Amino acid sequence: MRRVQVLALGNADRGDDGLGPAVAARLRGGLPAGVELRVCGGDALGLIEGWAGLAALICVDASAPAGEPGCIRRLEPAMDELVAEPAPASCHGFGLAEALALARVLGLAPPQLVVYAVEGRSFRIGAPLSAEVAAAVEAVAGRILGEVGRLLRPAEAGEEEPCAGEPGPIPEASVRRDA
Repeated sequence: MRRVQVLALGNADRGDDGLGPAVAARLRGGLPAGVELRVCGGDALGLIEGWAGLAALICVDASAPAGEPGCIRRLEPAMDELVAEPAPASCHGFGLAEALALARVLGLAPPQLVVYAVEGRSFRIGAPLSAEVAAAVEAVAGRILGEVGRLLRPAEAGEEEPCAGEPGPIPEASVRRDA
């Protein structure tokens, strides 16, 4: 069986940054057997070791406000096109792009990666999820369940397995950097 991990990023005490933990709570108990669910509220660097041997990694995180809070974006960044940038102001410390770039160098990067980014409105400490992001939680959880099903389904006769690392990079606009 292919090893798949769902990684929910975010801090439930920082407004819309709590998207990841909220989606994880919705998915808990509903993922197929063998699919790992991890929640990371801080530095993503500590997660790299757990990526060894994964067939696929599905990440969910809030993204910076860009005009449409609650907007769900599905991204398939190519592992060889991610550019690690220092993010000293990020609440995640070592961010996802940096962790993935390092995992690739170490030979621990999963061959398939999907990121669900939901545009946030507010990342204030102590604030709840905004109405727009709270409304997106169920939809994102549903999309992740569908993604997991697709990844676990054996290729049908004549159907090729997806090529790892073919999609484009994460657009800079979708990578949240706290100011």
